Order: sequence, then C-alpha cells, then structure tokens
Amino acid sequence: MPTICSFRGLKIYINWNEHRPPHFHATYGGEEVVVLINELEVYEGSIPSKQLKMLLGWAALHQDELIENWQLAEKKQQLFEIAPLQ
Repeated sequence: MPTICSFRGLKIYINWNEHRPPHFHATYGGEEVVVLINELEVYEGSIPSKQLKMLLGWAALHQDELIENWQLAEKKQQLFEIAPLQ
C-alpha cells in the first residue's frame, strides 16, 4: 500500500485494491484506523485520541487531495504524497 504521508508517528496510506466507500488507512504505534474520506469519520479500528484528533484535522485540510488520490488508486495510477501536518 503506497504511503501518502507520514508525520508525528502516523503513517497514512491508500490501498490500491480497496473497496468503496472512499477511505484511507492510518497506523500509529501498531494500531490502525480506517477513515472515510467524504465524512471524515472513523470507519473501523482505533488509535489514541490525541493522534486521532490530529489525523482528522490533517484530513480536513487535505480532503480534496485525499479524494484525488482515491480516484487515482481506483484507476491503478501512481498516488502523490500529501504534505504532513506542520
């Protein structure tokens, strides 16, 4: 799965062979969460609350780019990196 961003211990990626609805995965400290891109809500899994808030804030800032990457993944095209949270 291509990593599209990493910051503060979070690793964010989109799987090439995923199913709808549009979503991304994030890992932190051995835990994983799946976040719906359009709703910016947790679909499954969990990570610590502080990191989840940071992740969702980052996702809100980059929602359009996440959607673009999802569309590229559906077409099996190369994904682009998204800027990390500063």
